[in-house]
Amino acid sequence: MTYHLAIDLGASSGRHILGYIEDGKIKLEEVYRFEDYLKEENGSFIWDIDKMVREVKAGIAKCGEIGKIPSTIAIDTWGVDYVLLDENKRELLPAYSYRDNRNNLIQNDVAAVISQDELYARTGIQKANYNTLYQLYCDKESGKLDSAKYFMNMPDYLAFKLTGVIKNEYTEATTTNLINAKTKNWDGEILDTLGIKKDIFSPVSMPCTEVGALVGFDFDSTVVLAPSHDTASAVAACSVGDSGVYISSGTWSLIGTENTEPVLSEDALKANFTNEGGINHRFRFLKNYMGMWLFQNIRKDLNKQYTYDEMMQMAMNSGSFELIDTNDNAFLAPESMVGAIRTYLKNDRLPIDVLINSVYHSLAKAYAQVVDEIEKISGKTVDTINIVGGGSKDKYLNKLTAQYTGKKVLAGPVEATATGNLISQMLYSKEVASLEEARKLVKKSFDIYEI
Repeated sequence: MTYHLAIDLGASSGRHILGYIEDGKIKLEEVYRFEDYLKEENGSFIWDIDKMVREVKAGIAKCGEIGKIPSTIAIDTWGVDYVLLDENKRELLPAYSYRDNRNNLIQNDVAAVISQDELYARTGIQKANYNTLYQLYCDKESGKLDSAKYFMNMPDYLAFKLTGVIKNEYTEATTTNLINAKTKNWDGEILDTLGIKKDIFSPVSMPCTEVGALVGFDFDSTVVLAPSHDTASAVAACSVGDSGVYISSGTWSLIGTENTEPVLSEDALKANFTNEGGINHRFRFLKNYMGMWLFQNIRKDLNKQYTYDEMMQMAMNSGSFELIDTNDNAFLAPESMVGAIRTYLKNDRLPIDVLINSVYHSLAKAYAQVVDEIEKISGKTVDTINIVGGGSKDKYLNKLTAQYTGKKVLAGPVEATATGNLISQMLYSKEVASLEEARKLVKKSFDIYEI
């Protein structure tokens, strides 16, 4: 049996999932799980990278303990965040989270140097205050960048800690707002304009290629590049076709379609669409919305006394809702999500069941708006929406999505990100011949049902 290991880190937890092909289907086995690597320190949100590295290695060691040695290993995480190393390859800390508010203070400074119109024309990436570009500009202004010799997005950094090899993977790199959409490489003119030194970036490497041999373990494995941005991995496992839309539903909801060329029009800019990289140099033309993050924090505010299914049932039974902008900055990192929503709606006595139902309806309405924009801007007629990821288990949100969009809605696979990670390893090892064959294998292997 040939095993592959997908290490999938989300914003709140990470998992190690073994994958293999048996009886013509992909089989998955979760072998390790960990959490709590985002912390608040001195008023800033930062990543506990020491814990992340320890846990990543512990999960790999677990594979050895159970006698299922992965032939290959690949890592995916969220986008934009990174670690800088000095000339001795020592970490320059802290490693900030995209949820930290330091970027808010320099938005106008960057805009005075380079306009959003020019940035979009060159990169096709939507404006978001957490983009790597703004974070690096903060590091330049603080002087932190002066000591930097190497830049790695988070999955590349973790791969470096397993191999000693430094690479910058393409799909993750596109989330930096520093990759030229046409050349598909670092945009030297943007870097020069912003005064960010170019020599800290390695040449861009593509998914399904090798990083290096695993070191520090008593067994042999090869670390390879998945589509390292978790959404890119999820989309790799999604096969709705050229006329379809995917919704990768997790902490964030990412709604988009897959194109072979970037869409850099003025309409796309005004609608704040992004053109992030995908496997085989495809483009993920999409929008980001806060997704399960809203429910996660509501549940936290309620001291986790309800399960997510119980919260869903409360919403379904409420019979009432109000609409919110789920992407309002007030919901990005509030002390209390319940309080933030009540303040937004100017109703500090809004019942919890109505509040939860309001989030449900607001998300579904946002999905419908994005689908409508995709049709108008790209010229496509969308026939199918495929919801993948952990959020695809939420039957009420799926039903509302079908109701608000009027489209055929499919749900699954749940483990889309890990599956996309794994099929990229299978492409590397030649177990599947092409992305098209891999996607057929995914459809054959997992429950994907119509709402």
